[in-house]
Amino acid sequence: MEKIADIQGTYLTRFSRGIPFRRIIRRETVPIMIIAFALSCTLLVLKAYRQNATLTQYEPSLSVLTQQHTVDTEDSWYAKTSSALYKETALVDQATVSDKAATENYIEVLGNDYKPKPASMPSWLPSAGPGTAKTSLTNESQAILANNHQVSQYTQEPNTNSLLILTPIKNNAKHLGRYFALLDKLKYPRNQTSLAFLVSDSTDRTQQMLIESKKWYQETAPPELRFQRFDIYRQDFFYALPRKQRHLREKQQERRIMMARARNYLWTRALRDEQWVLWIDGDLEYYPPNIVNDLMAYDKDVIVPNCLVRRRNVRGRWKHSVYDRNAWQETPQSLEMISKLKESDFLVEGYKTLKTYRRYLDRFPKNETVVPLDGVGGTFTLVKSHVHRSGVGFPAWLFQHQVETEGFAKLAKAHGYGVYGLPFYYIRHVTD
Repeated sequence: MEKIADIQGTYLTRFSRGIPFRRIIRRETVPIMIIAFALSCTLLVLKAYRQNATLTQYEPSLSVLTQQHTVDTEDSWYAKTSSALYKETALVDQATVSDKAATENYIEVLGNDYKPKPASMPSWLPSAGPGTAKTSLTNESQAILANNHQVSQYTQEPNTNSLLILTPIKNNAKHLGRYFALLDKLKYPRNQTSLAFLVSDSTDRTQQMLIESKKWYQETAPPELRFQRFDIYRQDFFYALPRKQRHLREKQQERRIMMARARNYLWTRALRDEQWVLWIDGDLEYYPPNIVNDLMAYDKDVIVPNCLVRRRNVRGRWKHSVYDRNAWQETPQSLEMISKLKESDFLVEGYKTLKTYRRYLDRFPKNETVVPLDGVGGTFTLVKSHVHRSGVGFPAWLFQHQVETEGFAKLAKAHGYGVYGLPFYYIRHVTD
């Protein structure tokens, strides 16, 4: 036993003296190292907290969040008059949520000034400001303008500030109550607003509910709540995809092509003399009442807000993340990747198995409130009607490796139109 003790003592002595690193870790230095480690952890936590502060401080209270479909429709004539129509929808008891609470608890614009700045929002038409040299016109151009002036009063031009809201829809009965409740809060003149729906491949009460809604709004509702037009179209494509498979990567190309066909059918049927076209998803959870005026103020050909979704994290708290990954900006890395693709390769976002290196709306600093984009989604997209009239639709074929809404953005840019996004102007989509 004495020999074993001697061997252990010799080993420990050599271990402590022979390795320089062990000499550094002495008993008196341990507290200092613990304090340094704790400070570094604290700094990391504070950095992560600052990054998420803009979302966490605006998270709705649990009393509101426990309701799956929380929308305040207390001031909605539609909800008051036709509540029996939507008994099967998952709307909450309106008495539990006040208008003030909904305004405070829901995400709108976080810490950014979205008032229009003329210098940063040029119109698609050139304007002559003070000190700008006058453009000289040729004799032929002057003759064209003179002829236009003579007959302009007899030709039909887009109705100034008129808005056409388009929504392709399928099996959406459970979300229609919220859809119209949000429309009722929209601060835009009803006499300048038209609605058009395309019902496709539905097997629930979506179409019946839309027909009853049209009858109420256009015949029963007070005149100030009636829309300029309320159109319902039906076009079935007989495309059936189980809901559990709708986000599978291998199903995306065929699914998005069918959606492109539906969008093209809708806008070509519904667009008349409106100046603006607004594409809205049928299952949005919230958007600010003044969003249409805010987006129009930027005077862009195509513009989208940042669409979020909220999910509970492992601690049971609500966490917001970007829902619409179809709104993105190309980067040098993504362009290099695209240059190596085959012409038949299809790109889609939001999959870990396909890294596209694109820049999404949550990757911009706060000083960039309006940014150029190369792809957009269709959750809430404002388009100047002349973009569609010039032939820019939603490709149902591969255009620069994209289809549907991303293909629409690529096609619009190919026609010379501007496509933009607002990284810090938030709307919210329901949780899938």
